[in-house]
Amino acid sequence: MSQNPDATSSSNIRAIGQKFRLTGWISFWIQLVLGVVSGVILLLFAISSQRPGSSGNNAGAGFGIFLAICGLVSLGVGIYLAFRYTRLGAQLLSANPNNRPRKSETIQVLRLGVMVSLVGILLTLLGAQAIVGTLAARAITQTQFLFSPQGNQPFISGLDMFVVQANTNTVMAHFGGLVASLWLLNRINKP
Repeated sequence: MSQNPDATSSSNIRAIGQKFRLTGWISFWIQLVLGVVSGVILLLFAISSQRPGSSGNNAGAGFGIFLAICGLVSLGVGIYLAFRYTRLGAQLLSANPNNRPRKSETIQVLRLGVMVSLVGILLTLLGAQAIVGTLAARAITQTQFLFSPQGNQPFISGLDMFVVQANTNTVMAHFGGLVASLWLLNRINKP
């Protein structure tokens, strides 16, 4: 018995559509949760660093925070693209072949997702390098004043460490988006 090529093609498109929907939703929620947590932490840091006498007023940390925020903006685009994957999946599952996107359009959206994730990872890692460099410089100078009257004041606060964690969360969110985009790109190009 030979199978009808149209039926095989239709079942492949349905399978790809289901993968797009599932992977899109998983990627969407992972990126959204990690992005919101990172955004809240960075917002708290920005508010606390504006207080007089805070140790957050530092050129290296400021540039690092700027890059971290740029990474979050890029993550926002990645979240939108993950949601778009779910919509592409719904279109691929459509019974009307005219509603389905072309393969080239779908590949173009996936490539855009890969690029957005890579740019976001780069921006966030550069921000993390600037922030960690600033914290390392503070830690080195902190040991010099260990036995001074100011020795009981922490130069590196817990909020500083949360900013490092926020950057790590953002990198992880971008990595999740990158893995989802690459996996879908692999599935769509599979013979």
